[in-house]
Amino acid sequence: MLPGPLLRATAGDRVQVRVRNQLPEPTTVHWHGLAIRNDMDGVPEVTQPPIPAGEEFTYEFIPPDPGTYWYHSHGELQRGRGLFGALIVDDPRDPGDYDVEFLLVLSEWLGQRTPRQVLDELRGGEAHSQNDGHAEQSSSAVLGPDAGDVRYPCYLINGRPRGDPETFRARADQRARIRVINAAEDTTFHVALGGHTLTVTHTDGQPVTPRNTRSILVGMTERYDCLVTLDDGVFPLVASAEGKDGRGFALVRTGSGNAPPPDARVRELDPRPLLATELRAAESARLAPRQPDRTLTAELGGNMQQYVGRINGRSYPDHEPLVVSPNQRGRLVFANTTMMPHPMHLHGHFFTVGTPDGTGPRKDTVISLPHQRLVVDFETDNPGQWFTHCHNEYHQAAGMASVLSYRR
Repeated sequence: MLPGPLLRATAGDRVQVRVRNQLPEPTTVHWHGLAIRNDMDGVPEVTQPPIPAGEEFTYEFIPPDPGTYWYHSHGELQRGRGLFGALIVDDPRDPGDYDVEFLLVLSEWLGQRTPRQVLDELRGGEAHSQNDGHAEQSSSAVLGPDAGDVRYPCYLINGRPRGDPETFRARADQRARIRVINAAEDTTFHVALGGHTLTVTHTDGQPVTPRNTRSILVGMTERYDCLVTLDDGVFPLVASAEGKDGRGFALVRTGSGNAPPPDARVRELDPRPLLATELRAAESARLAPRQPDRTLTAELGGNMQQYVGRINGRSYPDHEPLVVSPNQRGRLVFANTTMMPHPMHLHGHFFTVGTPDGTGPRKDTVISLPHQRLVVDFETDNPGQWFTHCHNEYHQAAGMASVLSYRR
């Protein structure tokens, strides 16, 4: 299946997932966004030994927070082969003020190539070549002059190409909850529903003050929940590859009529999209204002001619741990010294983005834009060794990763 099967639980449930590794190589599974116990986090050689080929491992955890999450392999360059799926944690107190739910998992497909072949090309200095059809330099008014390194022949919504789109069905005037997950390796998506305004209610599973927008920018691994009241007709639901030439495409049908073509113009994509940093946390998700007990810096750098990524001058697995102590307020500064955006993810925690007063959105992944400093605050309330890394699959494989380490 592509994506993998939907997993669904209720906050507070005890969840068991048995993973049988039928790959010819080791693997693990990471439960992205869940602040669960450290030994279930699924990072090879950090929280567990990798699961050998032909063997199995049972993950057991209690998801504490409702929201839109996902799971994926944390074996190097395995996610791009399709090893991911959606994980929804329902809220038993959810008022259910919507009629239908649409789930969108966004991804790319390399065709006959493999992620390992592409990484070898990038390491061979072809990151900005237009000749092989797979490496590229893409420019975006939002993300900067180097929005991605890989060209894909196909962009998918729920595993389907735009020539064979999924159709979401509802009735006119119904209220839909749209859950969007970006499972891509190297692509940020600009998402809109033709003819409609979206109301963003959550990002990365955490509630925000509702915000109306014509479109949203969804970085790699980010998630958004939106509400929309549906008109009568057939409408394009588009995930345009930001800075690249291509789009994922689906349809929303509430009545009769011909379906728009996959290349239909969607005017909602014309304005600048809404970014997560422009949102505000709902009252229930805010951190109380407080000065940090410890401030850490993760300087994002590297050498793109050699295709090496670094945090604080080191390329993982070489790293200097980012050390915190339990029960404190931590501050982490992502200092991006590169020309590329980096979707930075911190395992095991939610952080507040950008505002010391605690009103910024609570997230686990945020886009660090080129040559900018981005400040996030978090509570050190989940002891362990926690991976933090760029979630562009190729940047992570190039070494842009480190470990947040709890020490007393």
